Amino acid sequence: MTLDAVKLEWDEEILKKYNTSGPRYTSYPTALEFSEDYQLEDYLVCLNNISEDKSLSLYIHIPFCQNICYYCACNKVITKDRSKSDRYVEYLIKEIQLVAAQSKAKTLRQVHWGGGTPTYLTMQQISAVMAAIRENFELPDTKALVGPSAEVSIEVDPRALALEDIKTLAELGFNRMSFGVQDFDPKVQQAINRAQPFEMTREMVDEARNQGFKSINIDLIYGLPHQTTETFQPTLEKIIEISPDRISLFNYAHLPHRFKPQRRINRDDLPSPTEKLAILEYSINTLQQAGYLYIGMDHFAKPDDELAIAQQNACLHRNFQGYTTHEEYELIGVGVSSIGSLGGQYHQNVRDLDSYYMALDKDELPSWRGVGMSVDDKIRKTVIFELICHFEVFKQAIEESFDLEFDRYFENELKLLRPFINDGLLVINDESIKVTNKGRLLIRNICMMFDAYLNELQVLQSYSKVI
Repeated sequence: MTLDAVKLEWDEEILKKYNTSGPRYTSYPTALEFSEDYQLEDYLVCLNNISEDKSLSLYIHIPFCQNICYYCACNKVITKDRSKSDRYVEYLIKEIQLVAAQSKAKTLRQVHWGGGTPTYLTMQQISAVMAAIRENFELPDTKALVGPSAEVSIEVDPRALALEDIKTLAELGFNRMSFGVQDFDPKVQQAINRAQPFEMTREMVDEARNQGFKSINIDLIYGLPHQTTETFQPTLEKIIEISPDRISLFNYAHLPHRFKPQRRINRDDLPSPTEKLAILEYSINTLQQAGYLYIGMDHFAKPDDELAIAQQNACLHRNFQGYTTHEEYELIGVGVSSIGSLGGQYHQNVRDLDSYYMALDKDELPSWRGVGMSVDDKIRKTVIFELICHFEVFKQAIEESFDLEFDRYFENELKLLRPFINDGLLVINDESIKVTNKGRLLIRNICMMFDAYLNELQVLQSYSKVI
């Protein structure tokens, strides 16, 4: 795959035609299909059945934030009372111990801290959790240049981190860092309640590089209040100046009926659909001209980044944290509301702190809901993830993996894809379904044709716009 091959082809009329709502497919089935009928016993069976030679990925959810960002749709606890995190860390460590006791597999290849704001915790608290991880699991050398290594990443709010803390995080084994930025424009920052000077972010990124972090990502959001192509231009220029390895450019989903903080955003201040498309087009062109490759689903990376190389070598994968260079490890989630994927099942912890503490006080894992995957789910998940990661799915590979005839199994879906073919978004032949450069921005729409669970009301009420 060459640099030219991944240049996106922009067609505004086509984008407007297909700009409906839809899932981001970090899982299939999506979280909307998780059921409380899924029992703690189901989760324990999955943990017990992980073979010893399996590698693991661990997700740690830290729900706390000191201040609320009005655009946010994450599960979070807003508090300035730092003592609340003392109790949470104590129980989080207990959950890690309980999970490890149930799992025969112990080798971690990935650890990801998300939130909320993971750096809401003190360095001492983060150190205590990392110590518990090492005491209960095997975590390979995160600094290894040769031989087995592990990815240990953390989402960072530069406003909740001291410069010297970055050195501490490196010493604790973290080797990847993702900075939340969203937009540097002061008017936009005021509208979303997130004041964050550019110099603060640049100093943090520079220090992360000085401390040997292997990968640096920056999150941006388009579609925020008061954004225009003119106001977003300086932000992109500053990000390119910082030169992160990866950039995530997310679409703001205004769903105030689902996310209460968004009610503080005046809908009239949001860019129009036409302006929002213009911001996206300008951003894509600017990032590509700066040398970034479009990986897919709002993600960009430098050509020498692991994501770009993995996509070129057809070995890119996807999980709840987004794109990953590793095979799909068994994923264990710890912390309130965290999600895991084990043995063909998805599992989610309880969403509120009281229920979380209550379960652990009884020495029980704080299970809430989940779903077991049927054979059909696994087939459709494979097709959807192949399209998302590589923009192409080979029919023979699916046929051999699942003992089926592709065109017969997906007879109805292939009919649904005909409009995409007619609009130049897809090429389908006897060998594969391939997304064209014109269709890459609409990959969510294409994947939706393979989703057996979607209904019109669910799409309208529960998901963000695809563009």
